[in-house]
Amino acid sequence: MTIRVLLADDQALLRSAFKVLVDSEPDMEVVGEASDGAQAVRLAKSERADVVLMDIRMPGTDGLAATRQISADPALAHVRVVMLTTFEVDEYVVQSLRAGASGFLGKGAEPDELLGAIRIAAAGEALLSPVATKGLIAKFLAQGDGSDGEASVRGERLDALTTREREVLVQVAGGLSNDEIAERLEVSPLTVKTHVNRAMAKLGARDRAQLVVIAYESGLVRPRVE
Repeated sequence: MTIRVLLADDQALLRSAFKVLVDSEPDMEVVGEASDGAQAVRLAKSERADVVLMDIRMPGTDGLAATRQISADPALAHVRVVMLTTFEVDEYVVQSLRAGASGFLGKGAEPDELLGAIRIAAAGEALLSPVATKGLIAKFLAQGDGSDGEASVRGERLDALTTREREVLVQVAGGLSNDEIAERLEVSPLTVKTHVNRAMAKLGARDRAQLVVIAYESGLVRPRVE
């Protein structure tokens, strides 16, 4: 199936460059371009986008607000958002993960990285680099944003997980793939996938990125102090 990609960035030149790159691939196509977040939300629905490349900073409705709207709309439950940022890790990226983004990508990424990010997001995987997962993002998530009640609720929801599901969640939060987790826990990748899917269902997570957020915010996983 062809991956339907929506480009959301207020810089027309950058959108044009992304469009040429994406449309050159046989398994994906650009189905729309938005210059602000509000337009991105509308086009995500009307053009049936699978993946939205969303700039964080845009005039009017920014990328964060647009991502929250997409995540909150049941009709857009299949849409995956990849945030585009000038810096690999900053507080805006953390906010985007809380808003429901599947991950992020620096605007200076290589073409192959961008195309790979689209495919990863479309497959429902978390697009989080090891640096981000084990570094500043983990610290920001652990600090929280004052929503202690929400963190407490998420912590209680972890009680619904089995021991093995908790073990798998810890590995997911470390940025490991299903194959890597399977090797570490000495089980099959299919078994890991089953545990991940069950954890997502029990915790109400859209994708693996949301599992990472929940793992840190609930205190199940804590950032390393280096």
